[in-house]
Formats: sequence, C-alpha cells, structure tokens
Amino acid sequence: MTIAAPDRAALQRAFDHALAYLEGLDQAPVASRAGLEDLRAALGHALGDAPLAAEAVIDALVADVAGGLHGSQGGRFFGWVIGGGVPAAIAADWLTSVWDQNACLHASGPAAAVVEEVAGAWLKTLFDLPAEASFAFVTGCQMAHVTCLAAARHGVLRDRGWDVERKGLAGAPPIRVLANADRHGSVDVALRILGLGTDALRPLALDAEGRVSPDELRAALAEGDGPTIVILQAGELNCAAFDPFRDLIPIAKAAGAWVHVDGAFGLWAKVSPTRRTLADGVELADSWSTDGHKYLNVPYDSGLAFVRDAEAHRAAMTIATSYLPAGGGVARDPIDWNPELSRRARGFPIYAALRQLGRSGLAALVDRTCDHAQALIDGIGALDGAEKISGSGLNQGLVRFLAPGAGATQADHDRRTDQVIAAINASGEALFGGVTWRGRRCMRVSVSNWRTDEADVARAVAAARAALAATN
Repeated sequence: MTIAAPDRAALQRAFDHALAYLEGLDQAPVASRAGLEDLRAALGHALGDAPLAAEAVIDALVADVAGGLHGSQGGRFFGWVIGGGVPAAIAADWLTSVWDQNACLHASGPAAAVVEEVAGAWLKTLFDLPAEASFAFVTGCQMAHVTCLAAARHGVLRDRGWDVERKGLAGAPPIRVLANADRHGSVDVALRILGLGTDALRPLALDAEGRVSPDELRAALAEGDGPTIVILQAGELNCAAFDPFRDLIPIAKAAGAWVHVDGAFGLWAKVSPTRRTLADGVELADSWSTDGHKYLNVPYDSGLAFVRDAEAHRAAMTIATSYLPAGGGVARDPIDWNPELSRRARGFPIYAALRQLGRSGLAALVDRTCDHAQALIDGIGALDGAEKISGSGLNQGLVRFLAPGAGATQADHDRRTDQVIAAINASGEALFGGVTWRGRRCMRVSVSNWRTDEADVARAVAAARAALAATN
C-alpha cells in the first residue's frame, strides 16, 4: 500500500517540528510566555467550512501554541514531578498513535495486550512486588488509586460477607480509611469516586520526619473494628518522606486491614541499589500505585496499579458482554484489570522505555536526579537571603526566601518567597513551583527528568541568585 500524500506530508511536518522543539530546549524559556487571552486569540479560529491540508493544520497548530508550552521536556523544569520522555518512549508513543490499537482486549489489540503482560511482569520484578500480583496500565496515579482502592473495597467487604459489585454500598458495613496526613489529594478524589467519601478518612498524625509512627497507627486501628483500608506513602510530594513500611504494615495486617501504598514517584526508589532502603518493606502491602510519566520518563498519560489479591482486583474491574470476545483464560485481557474499555495502548511506550534503560539505566536515572535535586537544594539554600528548609534522600526538597530587615515577619518571608519564584520563572532559565508547607511558603525543588545535568543545575542556581538580587 502506498502511503497517501496527506499522511506523509503531515507526519513529516510533525517530525520536523518535533526535532526543532527538542533541539531548542536548551535555549528556550522553561516557563510558558503566552497569556491566557493570547492563546485564546491565537487558537480561537472560526471553524471553517472547507477542509484544510493536513500539513497546513500541523504548521498552524505549532505556530498558534508558540509561547504556550512549558519546557517540561527539558532539564531545567523543576516545578512538579514531571519526567521528560526518553527517546524510545517518545518514538513508541508516536507508533502507538499510528497503530491505533484499542488495548481493551487481546482480540482488539493482540500485541498491545501482550506487551502489557510482559512489561507488567518486568515492573513487578523491578519493584520486588509479589509474583502473584495483578496489574493495570491506567492514565495516571489518580486512576491507579481508584483501581487499587476499588480492589481494596471489594476485598475488605468480601471478608465481611458483602458483595459490593452486586449490592453496592447502601447497607454495606461502613469502611474506614486511615491515611497519612500528608497524603496527595488524589487519594481523597479516589475515595469520592468510589463512594466511600472523605468523611470515612481519618488522617494519621506524623512524626518530625513526616512519617506515620507505629504507635499512631495502633491507636487509630484500636478506634474501631470495621472493614479498614490503611493508606501509606512512598515519597511525600514536598520532602519525599517514606512511611516505615516494615514496621507499619504488619500492624495493619494483624488488625485485618488492607494496606495501599501511594508510590507515585517514590516506588521507583526500589530500582536503585543506593536508595531502595527508603522503601524497605513496601512489598508487604496489598496494593501499590505509581506513575510511568514521572520517573520512567514516558509521555503522559501513564499510571500503574498493582494488587496482591488478583481475585479482588479482577472482581472490581471486569466486565463480560456478548459482543466482547474474551481471551478464554489463555490471553490476558486488559479489560479485566482496568476501569476503561476503549483505551490507548499505553503499554508500548512503557515497554520501550524499560528496554532502552534496562535495570542499570533506571538505577542511574534515579540516582542522578536525586543527586541533582540535592545539589539544587544545597546550592540555592546557601545563597544570601535563602534558607534550606528540607532536603531528602530522593528527588524533592524545599527552599525558602527571606525578606530583608530585622523586623521582617513570616508573612513578609512568604511574600518574598513568591516574588523570587516568580522572578526565576520569568527569567526563563528554570521553572519552580511554590507550596505552603507547615504554614510557610516555600519553593519546591523536584527533579525527575532524564535530561537534567550539572549545567542545568548551575543555570538554575544562577537564576535564583539573580532573582534574589533583582527583588531586593
């Protein structure tokens, strides 16, 4: 079959623009420049009656979004936990669109189903998760939480003799949820989606290191004896704190609780021989959520859910109808494990990234980004007018900027911190985000991009120094 000219022209133009974008990352501003109204004006064309040539649409799209893209694919983006895209993953993602498989069933996407099967097994060995655990490739950690907690909901109610998939929650034994007080907001959203509600959640107080203590968990468990889900954390968003899993999980299990771990980026510590002790004991849990578009550096959207109790996972997700040909118990059908029916074959980029990096490459990526994060925290925190608030053993940390003058208040320091962050971002040299942590405004440092190197760190520290001088 000859490739039609419109196909070839559009793909070639996309390829040319993609290369130009990647080649320009070092020179381009990291923060977007275009304002909201600028983008609305540029993109808000009246929809025409006549068709346009595909390559003309691509050229216009690239021109119209100019200034409206963050440089999150580059090495100086430190605002959120966002990876870039390793070359094999980007290329595989392009092919995923070209192949356009519906990764719902083995029958609707044979290779897509098998590539998930293989990559899922690889990931379980990388994270030291039990061989019997099931898994799902979803859109992100939000849906990974929904998937895992749906399995947890099934499991804890099944153990009380209640079939939640058939009967629903009305009349069911109430489920209580005990969760790390510094949990990510996606946990709360998952509880709302699943009908458990945030009133079911009892926050677990933290020690000085941001971790749940055994005594706190014991006390919370003793407050009731109903079906219970405990949610712990591998890598808190600001300081990358890890709960002491080896101490806490046996306590929860002894009380009959299901333990879920939010490891959006922290679970990847397990792939590093030098950082794996941070997540010691995490494999004892019942379910785990993480992202591929963070540390694995695959394109968005890529979340991963793992569940020890495969029966509970399947019962919470599976569907059977006469028009959907099942795998017959031989092939693995993704529909049995995912909340989506029609779904992108996101296993291809994951598979490609894992093959490109290998075990040693993944370990090096984690170690390298952790070292760069600490260098940023130490370097910026040592500047005159800056204060290092928290580093970590992983890739997150906090810095605060202090207002000059002996009478400066905490509110003054808060304003100064936001001013310096804005000045750094406006420089185009780096992008950082702000957060209110323990009642104080801080600048978050987050490094998870495979492209970040020592030169990027030096440029970011220099930008912070210049911003401090400019805002005095």
